[in-house]
Amino acid sequence: MLDATTRSGGTATADPQATAAELAVVPDTVAPEAPTGLVARCTRVLRSPWSRFALLVALLAGAASSMLLFEPQRLLAEGWPPQLGGAAAAVVFAAAYGLCTAAFVPRPLLNLAAGAVFGSELGLGTALVGTVLGAGISFGLGRLLGQDALRPLLRARFLKVADGQLSRHGFRSMMACRLFPGLPFWAVNYCAAVSRMGWLPFLLATALGSIPNTAAYVVAGARASTPTSPVFLVAIGVIAVPALIGAVIAWRKRHHLRGH
Repeated sequence: MLDATTRSGGTATADPQATAAELAVVPDTVAPEAPTGLVARCTRVLRSPWSRFALLVALLAGAASSMLLFEPQRLLAEGWPPQLGGAAAAVVFAAAYGLCTAAFVPRPLLNLAAGAVFGSELGLGTALVGTVLGAGISFGLGRLLGQDALRPLLRARFLKVADGQLSRHGFRSMMACRLFPGLPFWAVNYCAAVSRMGWLPFLLATALGSIPNTAAYVVAGARASTPTSPVFLVAIGVIAVPALIGAVIAWRKRHHLRGH
């Protein structure tokens, strides 16, 4: 009867319950407003690549200053603290080794100290763990805080060639860098971080390529008390011969490098 009345032009009364439900509909959540003004500008500045690069520079400067005050080379003269020994001492030394290499402390000094403190076998293992740890710290900091800011600056032909080599042939390139004497450890780490090299080839090539040079210095440190022993002389030869070969290659390639 009601339907007929509605179709014929009659008036139908609205359902009170439906009307109340419609009026009761309110949004459950309110979309958050985007930050504006000073907060938005500060956020953009803090997230910018150059702000992160400035943080990286500040961290490295602070770490280098701390190493100058700490003077880790005293381990060569004073020895390891007697309170630490055994496996705990090796773990602490490896962690300190990694932090020191990230703060630009030369690895030869640390390798000599590892050999003097722990001997040839344990010293080599400790130094290699510290080497990989320090390389990973440097690579991670460079990749997180420096890559976005520095990659747009790779405009020179030589830098583009180096970046392409590291990015496309990461493992092979890093092996060559680790085996080639004279290249600063920290510089290779941060250059690799700016490239698109992956983590696995970087760490694996670092571990394998660092064995010969690290072993030579560790053995030299372990046998430093007997400088005329055959083992010590062989270790010194392993250190000196590659350095001499590297110097000769660099001298012969100097014109080629200048041309690029």
